[in-house]
Amino acid sequence: MLGALLWTIGLVVATHFVVMALVSFARPGIVHWGALSVGAIGLLVAGLTQVRIGLAPFAQLRSRLAAVRQGLSRRVEGSYPSEVQPLVDDLNALLEDRERSVARAQTKAGDLAHGLKTPLAVLAQEAERAGTGEGSELATTVAQQVDRMRRQVDYHLAHARAAASGARLGARCSVEESVEGLVRTLRRLHAERGLVIETEVPVGLAVRVQREDLDEMLGNLLDNACKWTRSRVRLAASAEAAGESEALISVDDDGPGLDPSLQDSVLQRGVRADEASPGSGLGLAIVRDLAELYGGSIRLHESPTGGVRARLELPAA
Repeated sequence: MLGALLWTIGLVVATHFVVMALVSFARPGIVHWGALSVGAIGLLVAGLTQVRIGLAPFAQLRSRLAAVRQGLSRRVEGSYPSEVQPLVDDLNALLEDRERSVARAQTKAGDLAHGLKTPLAVLAQEAERAGTGEGSELATTVAQQVDRMRRQVDYHLAHARAAASGARLGARCSVEESVEGLVRTLRRLHAERGLVIETEVPVGLAVRVQREDLDEMLGNLLDNACKWTRSRVRLAASAEAAGESEALISVDDDGPGLDPSLQDSVLQRGVRADEASPGSGLGLAIVRDLAELYGGSIRLHESPTGGVRARLELPAA
């Protein structure tokens, strides 16, 4: 209101200036040009400055919302004028309500996992015991179906948990910390094979992803690479700016490679490159679904080492 008042006064003075300019043609010498000019310009500048000051809280609000979106904060912080503070309070209440809803969804998914996995484990154990008796064929069939059900449960629960995590604002995770934990585990698992697992991750590189989901994606990619490689697996990460900042993570192996015609199909649920190999064919599909939930993508290419390169793109934090 103050900015509008100053601007109005400035316009009145400027109008007076124009009127007096017209009058001066008839009666020269009675107009103080300098004073009128300085007064009009000063009031107009003061009016614009005051309007700019009045709009500054909205620029601050936009910056704080961007921090929430990028995972730097979970609330809109700061103090604002009385005209803006109610909006900020409502936004924070909405964010808190969303957090509670997501937490409830994740809790329900965990309860469902516990409720389904325990009976399936019992069935699998009973089928294994029955396999030694006369009903071995029936036991084998039951065991196969139980295993199939378990894999489907794992897949859909992972997808449901990821959907809830992807909906949670403020997600942020260090790529280096996730990679270090996974590589330590895989080196122990494949110690007998003598696999070399190399990593190159910039310090401080982070992505807008929940830690559990990043572990799931990188764990599947590294496990797949270790299964097919001959001697060496390499993970490299970098940050690139392409419209929005992106983190690029590539996993290479020196295995037999993959036919180019299969590079897209193996990302589909239940498809494996080699039906004789162990696995459910859900690992890469889970990586694809998780990446897409966070606005990223996964692609397979031929690796310079002769095997397969998995290229994972995720939004950088």
